[in-house]
Amino acid sequence: MSEHAIQVRLQQRQDYQFDIDFGGQVPRLLGDEPVPLGSGLGPSPVQLLAAAVGNCLSDSLLFALRKFKQAPEPIRCEVQAQVGRNPEGRMRVLDMQATLTLGVEAAALAHLDRVLGQFEAFCTVSQSVAQGIPLRVEVFDALGVRLK
Repeated sequence: MSEHAIQVRLQQRQDYQFDIDFGGQVPRLLGDEPVPLGSGLGPSPVQLLAAAVGNCLSDSLLFALRKFKQAPEPIRCEVQAQVGRNPEGRMRVLDMQATLTLGVEAAALAHLDRVLGQFEAFCTVSQSVAQGIPLRVEVFDALGVRLK
């Protein structure tokens, strides 16, 4: 991927609701804080962060496997973000856990050990986030066998 700047525009709709414009042909998204602060009509900033981490990890795993002509689809990913108070008493994302599940059994995929050993290093978002928030990543196959 080439180096470039990403620009996202937010416009307040009302209260804590913001229209998020990604530009181009990408549909706008409504962001909102959960009740009681907001109305909960859209994803919160923490949910968007978790989605970005999960999406990037899933993309990176898929890309790494496809480099070896492997078909792991469909990949699923669940990200849990633990929100709590930091030592100063302010709300923060304290840690994150990403669990990726391949759509096939591990035995059906060649070069899996190599892929699992390196795919995270190529994930722009998770590697950036992990510099400030502890992030654990697990990978399972379609049978529920833990691979990483």
